[in-house]
Amino acid sequence: MTTTDTLLSAGLLLAVCLAGDAALAGETRSFSGVASVYSKSYSGRTADGEIYNPAKFTCAHRTLPFGTRLRVTHRGRSVMVVVNDRGPFVGGRVLDLSRAAAKALRIGDGVARVTAQVQ
Repeated sequence: MTTTDTLLSAGLLLAVCLAGDAALAGETRSFSGVASVYSKSYSGRTADGEIYNPAKFTCAHRTLPFGTRLRVTHRGRSVMVVVNDRGPFVGGRVLDLSRAAAKALRIGDGVARVTAQVQ
């Protein structure tokens, strides 16, 4: 392989990588599943160190970075929440929503099917 071939191969590889990153940057990640609501009696700190405030629009997710903003939709209603905790730790659930977020979505005290889109 000549130097020219090596440079062309490296340039092509770089172009493919950059194109892939650009495609991913434009891609919106979303997921659906069952969300639960923090208990009325819950108090304490969230995994990021904040004091849990049921009046804030926050949520828990198992893996998304703290500070990630999500648009959560349930039956045509949407709210913006920020990931500040880890969970839920019940199988089959994708989010734990703060009381305020759940109220705005009209979920109540139970569980509901939601769609979340990373913003």
